[in-house]
Amino acid sequence: MTHLDHILSGVREELSSRKALDPIGDLLRRAGNRGPAKDLLRTIPEGPGIIAEIKRASPSRGWIRPDLDAVATAGAYLAGGAWAVSVLTEGRSFGGSLADLSDVRAAFPEATLLRKDFVLDDYMLAESRAYGADLVLLMVSVLGEKTGEMAALAFAHRLEPLVEARDGAEIAIAARSGARLIGINNRNLDTLTVDLSTGARLLPLLPAGVVPVVESGISSADHVRSFHRAGARLFLIGESLAGSEDPADTIRGYLGR
Repeated sequence: MTHLDHILSGVREELSSRKALDPIGDLLRRAGNRGPAKDLLRTIPEGPGIIAEIKRASPSRGWIRPDLDAVATAGAYLAGGAWAVSVLTEGRSFGGSLADLSDVRAAFPEATLLRKDFVLDDYMLAESRAYGADLVLLMVSVLGEKTGEMAALAFAHRLEPLVEARDGAEIAIAARSGARLIGINNRNLDTLTVDLSTGARLLPLLPAGVVPVVESGISSADHVRSFHRAGARLFLIGESLAGSEDPADTIRGYLGR
């Protein structure tokens, strides 16, 4: 069993429990109260934009910041100039929760929020909107040829899908999905290793007209500048911020401010 298989096993188990406790009809009602979708593409900066991640733990490092306060951390990220905040909601491997997402949304009603999880079905999309997400991560490595269907459902839920790919074959699926944001993950989720050359190699394969996003392994202003010159517009950054004593200042440094 790969690391990804192990994570997905836990996600399916927890999802089954949530479905029994929170019927999709209730989720859809709460999601409907969230209002219209934001026109997020108009807000993406010309310079590099940071999607700063709330992350207490990871499978590769274990606990990073078990005492992390989601609301305070989101506030620091936004003060530092982050374009969006990514909220990890997977609990077993990453220490996140849907409560983190709803708490951050309540504290920052105008902020752009990404739900980062291993989204499997329409229930999780409805859940994402109900708890306050504007964007949702969809992983080709998890969804395969179902990615396009899930991207369409995300739009129907007034969510902007960020479709993640790890190689050329996955980029081909992402390109057919209709997603306007496509992320390249430098981390191999089977082995958990990070290789920044992945992004450099795959960025030229992205179709024209999409917003390129680079994920994992970004830990310096030089990384941001290099990938931005190569065409990346947004950067999903987690572990280097989770371990920072001053995440707002770290983000300013990444942005050259």
